[in-house]
Amino acid sequence: MASGLKKALNRILLVDLIKGLSVTFRYQHPKEVYTEQYPLERPKVAERYRGAPRLNVNPDTNETLCIACDLCALACPEHLIVVTSDRNPQTRRKELTTFTYDLSRCMFCGLCEDACPTDALELTQDFELANSTREGAIWDRQTLEQGPQPTEYKR
Repeated sequence: MASGLKKALNRILLVDLIKGLSVTFRYQHPKEVYTEQYPLERPKVAERYRGAPRLNVNPDTNETLCIACDLCALACPEHLIVVTSDRNPQTRRKELTTFTYDLSRCMFCGLCEDACPTDALELTQDFELANSTREGAIWDRQTLEQGPQPTEYKR
């Protein structure tokens, strides 16, 4: 009977709630609280983070470094990269016509980047990839060459 009375008093006096709140408030010391002011201050990203893809261009000639070898598309386990090319009759070289990359299915494994012999495809450290439509997640050659344009927030 004494244990039943003790349980009833614990429920009435909310002993378990008070114990839980004491644990919560014990760890709320201002020195231990860490808040990032995200839109105004960019967080530091790990050095090996793989984010948004970029198709690199030669800064001198402004031509893409992609030689349309299609190795990135073959290496991709999700088959989300589509590379099409035409052969130039004068130089007899393949020239890139279209390059599409579907970010909605990408798992950012980096296999496409590793397979590229000319380092044309690169996974950058940009992480803001939100879109309101699925079509916005399919990046074409122009978008990939520009790279993601981060939004600037101002007060």
